[in-house]
Amino acid sequence: MQTPPLDTVPAQEAPDKPSAPPLKPVEFARWMWRQLTSMRTALLLLFALAVASVPGSILPQRQVNPVSVVEFRRDNPGLGSFYNALGLFDVFGAPWFAAIYLALLVSLIGCIVPRTFQHVRALRARPPAAPRHLDRMPEHRSFDSSTESAAVLASAGEALKAGRFRVVDDGSSLAAERGYLREVGNLVFHLAVVVVLLGAAIGTLFGFKGTALVVVGNGFSNTVTQYDGYQGGRLFDEQSLAPFSLKVEKFTVRFETQGEQRGAAREFDAQLSYVPTPGDKPREYHLRLNHPLEIDGSRVHLIGHGYAPRFTVRDGNGDVAFTGPTPFLPQDGNFSSTGVVKVPDARPEQLGLQGIFAPTAVLDPQRGPISAFPDAVAPAVFLTAYHGDLGLDNGIPQSVYRLDTSKLTQFRVSNGEPVRYQMVPGETVTLPSGAGTVTFEGYSRWVNLQISRDPGTPVVLVGAVLALSGLLLSLVVRRRRAWVRVSEVDGRTVVEVAGLDRTEGGELGAEIDKLTATMQARVGSAEEER
Repeated sequence: MQTPPLDTVPAQEAPDKPSAPPLKPVEFARWMWRQLTSMRTALLLLFALAVASVPGSILPQRQVNPVSVVEFRRDNPGLGSFYNALGLFDVFGAPWFAAIYLALLVSLIGCIVPRTFQHVRALRARPPAAPRHLDRMPEHRSFDSSTESAAVLASAGEALKAGRFRVVDDGSSLAAERGYLREVGNLVFHLAVVVVLLGAAIGTLFGFKGTALVVVGNGFSNTVTQYDGYQGGRLFDEQSLAPFSLKVEKFTVRFETQGEQRGAAREFDAQLSYVPTPGDKPREYHLRLNHPLEIDGSRVHLIGHGYAPRFTVRDGNGDVAFTGPTPFLPQDGNFSSTGVVKVPDARPEQLGLQGIFAPTAVLDPQRGPISAFPDAVAPAVFLTAYHGDLGLDNGIPQSVYRLDTSKLTQFRVSNGEPVRYQMVPGETVTLPSGAGTVTFEGYSRWVNLQISRDPGTPVVLVGAVLALSGLLLSLVVRRRRAWVRVSEVDGRTVVEVAGLDRTEGGELGAEIDKLTATMQARVGSAEEER
């Protein structure tokens, strides 16, 4: 019989593989739930939450400092509009941030609940029976004894229970297991993360945080309008602000003057007088770092300090258009500070001063005026002056620490150079063209206070304690199993002891040796040990 040529043999088509039927809505929902509640998804969401928080730390936030947001959008119109569309100027209040936060909470809870039920079932289950070949276990010991099997098992059970094992007697062997607290520690740690997230959410929703710069000798009332920066929770009622007021009576700061630590701060002490509620008698308090003042659930912290040069500005008509201290912001560790003085009431034109205050002034050939020491040893101020329109009447908020020079003209001398003044306390200079005079009266100090209320702090503290406890349990406790089997051979009782460590590390061999030695001491052993 002739075989047909290969090219004439019809090709056999491979059978089609059956395709899986599409998931029903309930099945798809279960699959989505399993994906959401997996530990991998929880870790990804935790990473996403950390990444999403970065813009809130880098970009100005509308609830904290709306003026900085306006200035950023004015200086960067294209980028500012893009950031605003993404909600990056209000990151922690953006819907997408809340979605990540809630998804992480749901994922963690979905991880914890099933594992809790599994662990409860494991706690109620019997330890696995002794394997047939105990000598194949990682740790195995045996010895002979003349004591009866029942007595050996009873003694072994007591030794295992003394080692915190849960013991089950199968008649001729014992099965024991311990270390269930390790899984409890894991569950507690994951639960602690949920508690911390809930505490942070409570503090964000029902708390507030604000900062206020107060010049020594001035006061502060706990109202929203008194804050330089204020951020209230979505569910915080501003009417519930504690109605206290305070006054900074004195501020003492001491710096190291000798050695390698010269210029380092050694003491900060703001002496306050405060009134908890209207009508109460004033009380005294020394506000220092890490020693906040607590008033009716609100905490007042000292977070910074600086200098406020005092000026008196007379306009072209000879009238006092401005007098008082102006806070300057430190730019380095020696408190070289910058600031501006805005004089909208000056006539015939508004005036603006831009300057540098140096508590210990020196002129560096390359850097210009700087301070050589943070304390006021040789104070001086360096000013440039402007005249024109300060732009305060256009309805756009401005920073009190920046001068909008777009509608201002800088005073210049005859050769076109800008007018610059170096002044010491008590000195007066005359502005060109009869625009007025500026007197540097001296300086005051200011302190930066942070006032906050965070009802979620106790919850976060509980979560931190739970996290530490759970972590310690998961690191210290070892999940181990042990078995003891007895058998009668030629009138002797052969005792086998074996162990299995269900976690890496630890000294399982030493524990099995100790258990074997304890049993030998209780029941006795033959001279020859197997």
